[in-house]
Amino acid sequence: MNDRNRFYIESLGAPKFKSPLELSTLKGDHIFDFIRESDKLVFDLSMEHYQHCLEKGEEPLCLEKAGPRQDLFFDSENTTAAIVTCGGLCPGINNVIRGLVMALHYFYGVKKIIGVPYGYEGLNPEKGHELVKLTPEKVKDIHQFGGTYLGSSRGAQDVSVMVDTLQDNKVDMLFAIGGDGTLKGVNALGEEISKRNAKISVVGIPKTIDNDIDLIDESFGFETAFDVASPIIRDAHNEATGAYNGISIIKLMGRDSGFIAASAALAMPVVNFVLIPEMDFSLDGEEGFLKVLEKRLQKKKHAVIVVAEGAGQQLFKDRKIVKDASGNIQHEDIGVFLKEKIAEYFKGKSPVTIKYIDPSYIVRCAPANSSDSVFCSRLAYQAVHGAMAGKTKFVASRVNNRYVYVPISEVTKKRKKIELEGEFWFSVLQSTGQPFSLG
Repeated sequence: MNDRNRFYIESLGAPKFKSPLELSTLKGDHIFDFIRESDKLVFDLSMEHYQHCLEKGEEPLCLEKAGPRQDLFFDSENTTAAIVTCGGLCPGINNVIRGLVMALHYFYGVKKIIGVPYGYEGLNPEKGHELVKLTPEKVKDIHQFGGTYLGSSRGAQDVSVMVDTLQDNKVDMLFAIGGDGTLKGVNALGEEISKRNAKISVVGIPKTIDNDIDLIDESFGFETAFDVASPIIRDAHNEATGAYNGISIIKLMGRDSGFIAASAALAMPVVNFVLIPEMDFSLDGEEGFLKVLEKRLQKKKHAVIVVAEGAGQQLFKDRKIVKDASGNIQHEDIGVFLKEKIAEYFKGKSPVTIKYIDPSYIVRCAPANSSDSVFCSRLAYQAVHGAMAGKTKFVASRVNNRYVYVPISEVTKKRKKIELEGEFWFSVLQSTGQPFSLG
């Protein structure tokens, strides 16, 4: 597939049914228009790319616009949908579940909606989890709570067994809410479904509190995460200033990417150091972290440090690689490590008071804030529109602030990370006053 077809969205076949949505096809009538298959959005908005396309006479790389289609692949009243939530918890999961159910039921008249309990385990009969019926009445209030109404789990299940379960229950479309591992799993389900020539649409809705899904603007729950973390940082600052040479260390989630830590520091600009997985730093030496921290204390008599869970892993000697059920490397506790090393460094030099705070599981279990609630509902609606049109193996997402469909295979090629030469990280450094490098 050439680069211009990089974002091609697969379809189960030609549309056969008319949409029950009473939308328009005319501009200017003040009614929302159906999205046409020819509606595309340019991916790279840079002048450099624009000039390149002009000079080469090439069409720009485009994404498929999300939204309701006039012609559908599935007959609304005879469609069965399933929803599964996998991986770690994240604010907004229940909002997405609710949005999917409401859109399926009220927009399209889908009568049978199945909830898959405890992640992909729920698609393996050997695990003994019973599928549950989802209705608007059951899910109408779940958006007020964090966690997931359906339960979750980590780890893969046999793809063939899971597809058997979907077929045995006559499922026409599966909505999988999850991060990198979940999306890779749902793509594998789509591949198996294609091999069987079955007509089941599989759709991913990107969920990761770390905001590390590639290509997309943002994953839901991320904004709530640093929103919830902000008052914790504020209080940690109060704790630090309340003691002579007071130091507060706050560890936030961020296994491979430091977006939560960096964004929280910008949102609550009392942070003096942000340590993230993308940066290498040393503890020792004249330019090392401990010496820079010492200079900070000499001037201001307090310091607030925000560290992402995946930061500084290179500092652990004789580290053994251990992976969790999702295949992610389990990191050493950088927060406890920093506390110990700081105490050791200042022992005999000057008195310090160190407070270590790890609010990670409180943050990820919080209900979505207003902004994320809006985002979750809109993602759910776009996912349903795409599935009803017979599109498959895609994620509903936002790119360049527009809602689009992106192939799952594209967003799972690599993790999104903070660019250390980018303006966002520069803003963090300007806010904290920390050096460009430590060590």
